[in-house]
Amino acid sequence: MSDYQNPRSPESSHREVGHREQHGTLETFPDPGLPEHKSRMADRDPQAAKRGERQVALLFGISVIGTIASMVVYFALPPDGTTSGVRLSTLSLGLGIAFALLGIGFGAVHWAKVLMSDHEKVDERHPVASDAETRAVAVQELEAGVKDSGIARRGVLKGAVISALALFPLTIAVPLVSSVGGDWNVSKFKHTLWRSGTRLAIDPSGRPIRAADVTIGSVVHVIPDVSEEERQSHEWITEKSKAVVLLVRLDPRDIVSTQAPQGEDWAYDGIVAYSKICTHVGCPVALYEQQTHHLLCPCHQSTFDVADSCKVVFGPAKRPLPQLPITVDDEGYLVAQSDFHEPVGPSFWERLK
Repeated sequence: MSDYQNPRSPESSHREVGHREQHGTLETFPDPGLPEHKSRMADRDPQAAKRGERQVALLFGISVIGTIASMVVYFALPPDGTTSGVRLSTLSLGLGIAFALLGIGFGAVHWAKVLMSDHEKVDERHPVASDAETRAVAVQELEAGVKDSGIARRGVLKGAVISALALFPLTIAVPLVSSVGGDWNVSKFKHTLWRSGTRLAIDPSGRPIRAADVTIGSVVHVIPDVSEEERQSHEWITEKSKAVVLLVRLDPRDIVSTQAPQGEDWAYDGIVAYSKICTHVGCPVALYEQQTHHLLCPCHQSTFDVADSCKVVFGPAKRPLPQLPITVDDEGYLVAQSDFHEPVGPSFWERLK
């Protein structure tokens, strides 16, 4: 085998570089410079430039239409309290805002790619502190950039951009301003649909549930059993969201305590009911661990002990889940003894804990 080694092989190149580094003669690479500029169709053909201008104006026009459409939807299709009504209102408003934003975004990108100057330039590094002459040059560069954008001589684009950017904030401002005169009576959040004798119904079917239907270890999501007229009311979705409850049946021997005052019983034969709304930020608490009797909030991992008054055993929540006092009626159906005895959900701002 020959001992000859290609002087350009990786092994010899590494040794050569190392030798030059040791002797302080490391070579530098020459500046490759900028690649040759390739002109675009819009640079060569005035018709192509005009066509690109119309395309950009169209995209900003779509943004304007999206903004106007979102305003129309906001006032013409308010949520009516039904699931389908809320879905239609939210979807329509979201689509309007999406077109408003996408029109601005795509319009700006297309403008930059088709009409603005695409010549690459190199700015040498310089000290952070600039003198007056350098600042003057920077201002000139900014003015040149404005000139390159062509906005000064393209009136259609100028109008489209100004209209899109000026109108889009309305999609945010109008809902905020219109809500200022809304109902700010926070005391309503301290009460729910639960009343003495209200049956517990399975969510979402609305079928009332008997105590005999709940086996030890099972978990049932329940809501108040209300009339069909109440279900079709405008307030149903809001009221239902406050009244959702998690029903759990334990072995009565495993129950350490409940929130019932001394001498009262808020459970029935091991069946306990607690609000599903986390007392941290209001996420639905619905992950039940049968062996430990722990309820977990999936948002921030607050954990509550169902067997011990739903006290917090882990996580950022600061107070137990409120308990719904329950019993059974003459037909064996589970019913509420009363409403919750404290506000459900996150702590109010006037609370100290």
